[in-house]
Amino acid sequence: MNPRLTRNELLRRGAAGGALLAFPSLLAACGGGGGDSGSGGEVNDVLNFGNWPFYIDTPASLKAAGVTAPTTLAQFTTKTGIKVNYYEDINSNSEYFATVQGRLRNGDGIGRDIIVSTDNDRYLSEYLNNDWALKLDKDLIPNIANLIHAQASPPFDPNREYTLPWFSGMDGIAWNEKITGPVTTVTQLLTDPKLKGRVGVWNSMGDTLGLIMLENGDDPAKVTDESFDRAIAVVQKAQDAGQIRKFYGNDYAQPLAKGDLAASMAWSGDIFLLADPNVKWGIAKTGGILFTDNMLIPLGGSVPTASTFMNFVYDPTIAAQLALGAGYISSVAGVKEEAAKLNADAADNTLVFPTDEMLGQLHQNDPTMFSNPEYEKKWLAVQGK
Repeated sequence: MNPRLTRNELLRRGAAGGALLAFPSLLAACGGGGGDSGSGGEVNDVLNFGNWPFYIDTPASLKAAGVTAPTTLAQFTTKTGIKVNYYEDINSNSEYFATVQGRLRNGDGIGRDIIVSTDNDRYLSEYLNNDWALKLDKDLIPNIANLIHAQASPPFDPNREYTLPWFSGMDGIAWNEKITGPVTTVTQLLTDPKLKGRVGVWNSMGDTLGLIMLENGDDPAKVTDESFDRAIAVVQKAQDAGQIRKFYGNDYAQPLAKGDLAASMAWSGDIFLLADPNVKWGIAKTGGILFTDNMLIPLGGSVPTASTFMNFVYDPTIAAQLALGAGYISSVAGVKEEAAKLNADAADNTLVFPTDEMLGQLHQNDPTMFSNPEYEKKWLAVQGK
């Protein structure tokens, strides 16, 4: 069995920062490129931001978190005069990449100043290595100094020239209590006949297979052909048995709440923002996987406008509100202290501030898994693609 990460191991890896713990990046490819900085020009009066659903503070989520303040986007507009067109148009890294890669390959813009991509998948490295991302204007981001050390030098962007973390989160399992009791293991999720046809798994290779490798007793941080094939075989068996309803991106949350799904692999903050009292979430008994989503400026984006926004959300007070309102883990130093000022009970939110016990259950994926074309081919095949 792969040993759990202890607190000391996380500290040694640079994954713990003061009272707020965040995580090193998980991504695939080393190196990383990007387009020319494009840092000249004026700050626009509109920012176009493409992100995942359930990934920002809302009036309802702030109320649930005990925070009385306008939303982050509203405060940004009030302070800067920049209107934000906020698009929840990223359902999965693979689907979004497929919709934009043609335009980016032609050197065209995609109508976005910021998009968000996960380091637990191959697509972030595709943006960077193909020169489809623009350099940040760090002169406009003095708050980059608040980036925690653990996130300062990821392998895909060692000097953080092109990316900044949006949030980190945890892979786990969610279930609808109106339909089933607790689902605490991946084996239960993928084999329990009571759940047949009502199970969701991700279409993201790293998230799904990482959890399965842990269940198999393999180490997702050191993937071999044998351990990869064992994990694929588990998915294939569940697929052939009709256990899996669908391979999902971010669109599993509503079916889970409606009862179309009894249980699903689920990202931590999604369940917080779903705010359905019948839907529960937990880390699987054999452990969970860490991920970090990163902001980047795609070709055609306004570097000054995007950099101005990034500076705003890296203010610890704003970052604290954003984290509490979205239910995810910030990479901004000092966030827990600022969160306590917004709500004295903020530290009780273990989705934003994981306990030491939770941290001991979290693991990293092997970055080489995402750049292996044979693995990608097998992963697509098991989904019927």
